Amino acid sequence: MLFNSIDFLIFFPIVVLIYFIIPDKIKHPWLLLASYYFYMCWNAKYALLILFSTIVTYISGLLIEKVKHLEIDETKKTKYKKWIVAFSFIINLSILFYFKYINFTLSIIEKAFACIHIQINAPVFDVILPVGISFYTFQALSYTMDVYRNEISAEKNFFRYALFVSFFPQLVAGPIERSKNLLKQFAAPAKVKFENLREGILLMLWGFFLKIILADRIAVFVDTVYGDYVTYPGYYLILATVLFAFQIYCDFAGYSTIAVGAAQILGITLMENFDAPYLSVSVADFWRKWHISLTSWFKDYLYIPLGGSRKGKLRKYINKMIVFLVSGLWHGARISFIVWGGINGLYQVIGEILLPLRDNLVKLLHLHRESFGHKLGHVVGTFILVDFSWIFFRANGFKEALEIIKSMLFVKNPWVLFDESIYECGLDRKNFWLMIASIGILLFSDFCKSKNIKIREKIIRQDYWFRWLFIAAAVTALLTFGIWGPNYNEANFIYFQF
Repeated sequence: MLFNSIDFLIFFPIVVLIYFIIPDKIKHPWLLLASYYFYMCWNAKYALLILFSTIVTYISGLLIEKVKHLEIDETKKTKYKKWIVAFSFIINLSILFYFKYINFTLSIIEKAFACIHIQINAPVFDVILPVGISFYTFQALSYTMDVYRNEISAEKNFFRYALFVSFFPQLVAGPIERSKNLLKQFAAPAKVKFENLREGILLMLWGFFLKIILADRIAVFVDTVYGDYVTYPGYYLILATVLFAFQIYCDFAGYSTIAVGAAQILGITLMENFDAPYLSVSVADFWRKWHISLTSWFKDYLYIPLGGSRKGKLRKYINKMIVFLVSGLWHGARISFIVWGGINGLYQVIGEILLPLRDNLVKLLHLHRESFGHKLGHVVGTFILVDFSWIFFRANGFKEALEIIKSMLFVKNPWVLFDESIYECGLDRKNFWLMIASIGILLFSDFCKSKNIKIREKIIRQDYWFRWLFIAAAVTALLTFGIWGPNYNEANFIYFQF
């Protein structure tokens, strides 16, 4: 069930209404039931995977908690707890590996043997990737680690823990929540609050704007150009690549914002997943503001356990590269995703190595780091670096990405930006400029956010008639300018494939 579907617009109000009517003791079973129904709308049998992952990590948490209270020496306790954690990780990651990476791994093995002139015919498994498996697997595993680290006690209520793993607003594309945040909120069901309802609706409207007005409109142009990059070479591809940066941002941030808003209506606070990332002044800054829940997950559960920055600079750089290569692989079973992750890791390693040189240049040239021009230069430079890496993310493979880069570098056709040729790439003149205007609204909103100007709070402070008029106007704009398809064929969110 997609957020941008009629089904969800019927499902969600029913869930909310019943949630606030029923007694507190059955609120969470109701949300659990709703969450499983929400997921089963894609493929009912794959709900068994969530249930199995839930059972494994739930039992692991209880076993770790039991070991903590055994009257044995600490060395044995640590050893037993590590075995339990390993069991939980192996089981869950094995399931993830089978559904997401088995065919990719076998194809790599087949090609490796071909390089030494040994031909093998690797089998191809007919598997369909369960939607959201990477997200709920990582969320469940983080619970196991949190119990192991004594950050939380094991949750004894199975239904409450099952809801933590499957909570429907953030189930299939995040944010990847932490147990110490979400389980605590589930322990005390929220009362009906008008403020939550009001703020949640405004958040959801902004999320729908990002998705159906911006992301889906940009997708028409990007898909047209990237889908036939031979017909649309050079500057067509440059423009499409710039637009893809906004497409994936609006698509993913749109989902996250709708998820946060839906949870807010239910009185549950989810973590923020994006913080004006395209106004970042460095690639490292970008990754502190982009997909925050995943970035922080890798930091806490991979980078720091690897040693972080505690074992010298060389080890620190190696750890960063490992994290970003794994992050690329997490996004998909393709070489191009791994290359995308590796590029972003290299950006940060090279940036740190060159930091003393950059500092000396700033002093030598008497530059002012806090000046508008200096910051703007860093923002533009960061965007170009990040946008270049997106080519490997968007292309259908590594070789195709190289062909696209080659076309962008060597085909000189800047006139297509001015002779109306771009209006033949899926969007007519009106839709193209509506897209540009909407991107302007997005950038203005992010600029306000970076300056701690909270537009939503300013709207809330207005008189009630203005608030309702604003909501009515927003709904009208969504219905009028949203990309709905010929017979309303709602578009998938990009991150559902991960």
